[in-house]
Amino acid sequence: MVGSNTDIKERVNAVRERIALAAQRVGRKPHEVRLVAVSKGRGVEEMIEAVRAGVDAIGENRVQEAAQKRALWPASMAVPWHMVGHLQRNKASKALDLFDLVQSVDSIPLADALSHLVAQRGKTLQVLLEVNASREGSKYGFPPEDVVNAAEAVAELSNLSLLGLMTVGPLTEDRAQVRGAFELLRELRDKINETLKLGLSELSMGMSDDFETAVEEGSTMVRIGRAIFDLEKGPLRGERS
Repeated sequence: MVGSNTDIKERVNAVRERIALAAQRVGRKPHEVRLVAVSKGRGVEEMIEAVRAGVDAIGENRVQEAAQKRALWPASMAVPWHMVGHLQRNKASKALDLFDLVQSVDSIPLADALSHLVAQRGKTLQVLLEVNASREGSKYGFPPEDVVNAAEAVAELSNLSLLGLMTVGPLTEDRAQVRGAFELLRELRDKINETLKLGLSELSMGMSDDFETAVEEGSTMVRIGRAIFDLEKGPLRGERS
């Protein structure tokens, strides 16, 4: 069911309020957390309403779907577009035409491919490293024990600008397990900064079912789809929103 313009605005406001309350509980400021609207399967009109309601960025899971939407996107509506789904190397070139930030760099070969392609265009690309903080076999991402070395390797790629880390929380009702995954990501970011002196600031973690916990653990970006576009839809395994 397509949400009305009023519904989307109200839902964005409700998510903002929940972010603010979670931030305040741990002494953070709400503006430290950006709201990325994950628009997989949503229409351009709905996405435009989300931007008008004040989301900070658009997040897409698939290159082909993002390309179709960008072709219809009004030129007057400037908003960052983030790739939040798994990116195959054979689609890396097309992704560079579409996204301002790739949140899901999950291997060194992908980072190398992106860096090579960006260099050919004389540009730089902002990226996050995806970490499998919950160690689930169904998920993409660097194992936690490999993240420091991965960050060191990616930081040496001059055409990539490494901003921080991303993870997808575990699909479980165990809130302590969810919190533990987010806490681990923050600790890994801090360890990278201490060890490599990179000054990484970003932690992309938290989706519709767990973003308040993520904010309490230091998230700087939450990726929200269902809570903005379709509250009646239940979570799907592997869904990144």
